[in-house]
Amino acid sequence: MDGEHTDHDESEHEERTIIQSGRNFEEEYRLDASEAGEFLIDLGEQLRDGDELTIVADEWELPFAFGEPVELEIDYDGMGEPELEIELELPGRTDEEAPAVE
Repeated sequence: MDGEHTDHDESEHEERTIIQSGRNFEEEYRLDASEAGEFLIDLGEQLRDGDELTIVADEWELPFAFGEPVELEIDYDGMGEPELEIELELPGRTDEEAPAVE
């Protein structure tokens, strides 16, 4: 089958869907703690090193230019089955400038 092109080859090379402004998007994952930790390390490095980040999965890509301040919320529920929730909220960056005062 040298040189033959199959539908399977085409699907392997399809590009990811880019999640853009004007669209709502949500994904939820159940991971091992080590996998979640690796994700948070990678995310933290992008937050530390710039003002843009990109999250990528097999089928989609989400580029995001973030602004300041970043909101970090820690919520601990120690009743019943204890649960710790850590939420990070990144505002979108705006390129707007203040008007001039004359």
